Amino acid sequence: MEIYRNGTLAGTLTEENRQHFVFSYDLNYFNDSSKPAISLTLPKTQMEFNGKFLFPFFCNMLSEGTNRKLQSIQWRIDEDDDFGLLMATAQYDTIGAITVKPIDVK
Repeated sequence: MEIYRNGTLAGTLTEENRQHFVFSYDLNYFNDSSKPAISLTLPKTQMEFNGKFLFPFFCNMLSEGTNRKLQSIQWRIDEDDDFGLLMATAQYDTIGAITVKPIDVK
C-alpha cells in the first residue's frame, strides 16, 4: 500500500507474510530535505525498514475493542489482520497527516 503524508506520497508499506513487513520511503520524498519523517520510529536516516510485526506507528492508526470488531465484520477481514484492517480503514478519514491507499497496478 502507498503511504501518504498530507496528500504527498511518502512511501510504501508491504506485507511479505504475516511475520515480515517492509516500509520504504519513496525516493523523491526521502531526498527532499523539507519533508519530515512520517514517524520518530521511521526516521529518514534510512530508506527501508523491516519488521516481524506491523510497525507500531501503523498499528496505532487502528481501532480497538468494539470498533475493531465491527470493522472486521463489516469488511469481512480477520480481526487479527492488522495489515488488512489498515488498508480498509485508513484510506480516507484518519486522525493526523497519514493516509494509505492501495497501490495502483496498471
